[in-house]
Amino acid sequence: MAKKTTIVLVDDHAVVRAGVRRLLEQEPLFEVIGEAESGEKAYQILAELKPDVMVMDLSMPGMGGLESIRRILMRYEKAKILVLSMHEDLSFANQALKVGAKGYLTKNTLADDLVKSIETVTQGDVFLSDEIAKKMAMQSISGNLDPVHELSAREFEIFRLLAEGLDIEAIASTLNISSKTVSNYQTMIKQKLDINTPIELIRYAIKVGVIKN
Repeated sequence: MAKKTTIVLVDDHAVVRAGVRRLLEQEPLFEVIGEAESGEKAYQILAELKPDVMVMDLSMPGMGGLESIRRILMRYEKAKILVLSMHEDLSFANQALKVGAKGYLTKNTLADDLVKSIETVTQGDVFLSDEIAKKMAMQSISGNLDPVHELSAREFEIFRLLAEGLDIEAIASTLNISSKTVSNYQTMIKQKLDINTPIELIRYAIKVGVIKN
């Protein structure tokens, strides 16, 4: 009998986890062995459960998906993480791959691509939803790389949190780093994106799809 692929689901919405679990349980060779509602919890249970694949959302309270992936892979470099996100914007997909995610699946293609994406990632290959793959190809052809793609994963996460209205102290607490470090990152982000005020930062974040209007 073939070995089952073990999976842990990470999403702050229980209804999303339940829906994904239902889809996966229709596949005899998939087994969901755990769930987590935050990146912090995912980091904890990965060591205990050692799943073949971790399916993770990016937009979660706390340190968020990107930072969670970065920390997990720093400690468990062979972990296979598939991002399942509502974001169809290249900025999120690029950042997820930059920190080491093995795939990027959008929630609107979940039913069609979930099985294929997990099989692809399990085999060690990279999976991208068709729409994301097309956008990446178009960007590569046009050569028009938005400055937001030049941000490091840590800079991007702080950019996202600033755009969502968190102050420096709250971001420092969320990411478990000092306020001075956050302030330094904020300065670098503004320089890289050529923005000066909080309003400009929010407008830019809306333009590139990091937050919704």
